[in-house]
Amino acid sequence: MEKDNTNKRVNKKSNVKNNNVKKNIKDKKTKKNNLKENNIKNQTKPKKKKRWKKVLLIILLILLIAGGVFAYKVYKNGGGLSGILATAVGHDENTKKNLGEFKCLVLGISTDEEGALLTDTIMVASYNPNTQKATLLSIPRDTYTGKNPRKATAYDKINSVYSRHEDPQDVLDEVNEITGLDLNYYIIVKTEGFIKLVDAIGGVTFNVPIDMDYDDTSQDLHIHLKAGEQLLDGDKAEQLVRFRHNNNGTSYPEEYGDNDTGRMRTQRDFIMAVIKQTAKVENIFKLGEILDVAKENVITNIDFNVAKDYIPYAVEFNTENLLTATLPGENTNNNTAGTWVFVCDEEETEALVQELFYDRDIPEEQIDGNVTSNETNTTSNTTASTTTKSKSDIKVEVLNGSGVSKNLQLAVNDLEEAGYNVSRTGSTNATSKTVIMDKKSVGDTILKNIETTLGEGQIQYSESSSSKVDVVVIIGKDYNN
Repeated sequence: MEKDNTNKRVNKKSNVKNNNVKKNIKDKKTKKNNLKENNIKNQTKPKKKKRWKKVLLIILLILLIAGGVFAYKVYKNGGGLSGILATAVGHDENTKKNLGEFKCLVLGISTDEEGALLTDTIMVASYNPNTQKATLLSIPRDTYTGKNPRKATAYDKINSVYSRHEDPQDVLDEVNEITGLDLNYYIIVKTEGFIKLVDAIGGVTFNVPIDMDYDDTSQDLHIHLKAGEQLLDGDKAEQLVRFRHNNNGTSYPEEYGDNDTGRMRTQRDFIMAVIKQTAKVENIFKLGEILDVAKENVITNIDFNVAKDYIPYAVEFNTENLLTATLPGENTNNNTAGTWVFVCDEEETEALVQELFYDRDIPEEQIDGNVTSNETNTTSNTTASTTTKSKSDIKVEVLNGSGVSKNLQLAVNDLEEAGYNVSRTGSTNATSKTVIMDKKSVGDTILKNIETTLGEGQIQYSESSSSKVDVVVIIGKDYNN
């Protein structure tokens, strides 16, 4: 029995020893394998790092090359935001050079109490990307479109043409007939769209010229605005551009332009303000919203490929280069129906269109006074013949080339206080010197008096039989009221 117990103890001890040996062997193998695996990992890691570094370097190199090419193209396209946009849409340095002046008809449609679609805002707009000059010509809503003014009716007014067939081509044809232009494009903005577009750009800061107080329950139109600079939302902007007269019959002052003439001036000035404020950098991020509003509320036949060619350069447009005017003519009710219509003056219209859309700007070399006039071949120091007109008969056009917007009104005020008839105003390219141009041989006495009135002025003689003003004054950077 004792011997059996002894054998058991020996066997147990032997088993423990064997197990320890096995465990040690296993631990050694495990440790060896772990060391081997760690060595393999340590050898693989640097290789992977090196591989990723190469990939990153290649990607960075590609980006640098692409960025350099893009930057070079932006530089070739004129740089700035305009150059970036032009490059982004695939333009090169020759694209702008090959673009001509873009002209189109702009119509603003409102619904009257009978549901008729009346085009109360009618303008011809032009833009030249190479000269950065633009024009807005207003067409009075009551412009007569028939053949015999003696038989004129409301149906013959241009603002009713669209409502006949709701075809913008009808209005386009009438405007081309009146102006002699060859317009192919149109943009129609509905009242609702106008309101939403103004709201989309965060409203428009505008100097309302007079107190406006008008109510028309039949159209649900209520206009209540105070004079002065203020931020107009879409609803107030609609009130502004639709205002003609107050409830008591008063309207804009005569020197501003009464009733429809005043309204057209306000509309043009407001469009200028919209252009300025839409071009703000922060509104670029609202482009999607603006396009959505336009898609729902704007009717146009302008192809996207045409628009994208001009938009990159339009962002750099300065409203100081915008010239505005109204179709010349007179209001009359001398017809069998006693209907008030506006009859344009064909001769004056032809001369105005020529000036606005073809040769509106005076060459820079002529501004310097070193070149003879193309129209009379008379040098700038030639003494013109003297007219018998009085100051009040002298029609003066004032163009602002000073780069300071307030200078235009200051110059107009000075000339009107001196007794001159300032019949037209606008803006032109920035010029260093103020120029006084004799267009109708008004004579040195008048020209010298205008120079004294303004305190500046380089007198030049450039007679033009087609000019509808006697004197053109270009306010330069030297003008200091």
